[in-house]
Amino acid sequence: MSHAHSPTFPRFQLGKQLRRLREQARLTTEDVGLQLDCSPSTISRMEGGKVGIRRSTLEQLLKIYDVDDRDLTETLIALAKEGKTRGWFARFGDLPSHYSRYIGLESNAIEMRDYEALVVPGLLQTEEYTRALLAAASPSGESEDAVQAHVSARRERQELLTKADDPLQFIAVLDESVIRRLIGGPDVMRSQLKHLAEMSRARNVTVQILPFSGGAYAGMAGSFAILKFQGAPSVVYAEAMAGDIYQEAGDVQRYHDVFESLRAAALSPFESVKLIESAVAETA
Repeated sequence: MSHAHSPTFPRFQLGKQLRRLREQARLTTEDVGLQLDCSPSTISRMEGGKVGIRRSTLEQLLKIYDVDDRDLTETLIALAKEGKTRGWFARFGDLPSHYSRYIGLESNAIEMRDYEALVVPGLLQTEEYTRALLAAASPSGESEDAVQAHVSARRERQELLTKADDPLQFIAVLDESVIRRLIGGPDVMRSQLKHLAEMSRARNVTVQILPFSGGAYAGMAGSFAILKFQGAPSVVYAEAMAGDIYQEAGDVQRYHDVFESLRAAALSPFESVKLIESAVAETA
């Protein structure tokens, strides 16, 4: 199973190009909506990579923007075609749209920098830990099908770290509370911590813990991930209630600076593994 065929990334790239062309043409989303006979929010959704774009609609947009560059036109048409395929995660049923969009981007990344303030990063979670989190997030109880969809999608996402050719480079900074908070009970937490220590020894995985003793630090606003791509600008996923994706260079740089300051404040990877192992012993 290949993660490469995700429609999210081409949609995202196409949207960025369309926004650039609209701004070059000095048009607002309202201006374009009037000419296309659709709402400004529909234009924004296209530019945000949230929806696929039909070829006829794309050709109308390029006409409105006075684009006569054949190479650019062909590239955008190819992106639109790729963006209309179904993502590998579609077969897992109704995952939330922001989550599907995020994992579509993640599956095309070559490097990921993840700061987590509350829970173990999804790519490093055990199945039992994931299930315990889902149970806590939905007290009324999700259907077993919905839970299984999440668990299966997460398991497939984790293959990004373990595939033989070009595995994802993953750097995680975790607040110490992540390894102290007892999620799912002692047994579940102990196996999760063992898995975290084991994964942090992989050549493509770096885990650093921000100790309680460090006091206040730059990232206390909340969890976020920076995704880096081959031949395309990086993006940031900041975990608000709906999950926001930032792509502006200034925003990405700001988060990058925060991440570097968090790494500098954290324990070294070696010391971090020792702390995780001591937390394992405390759950025994």
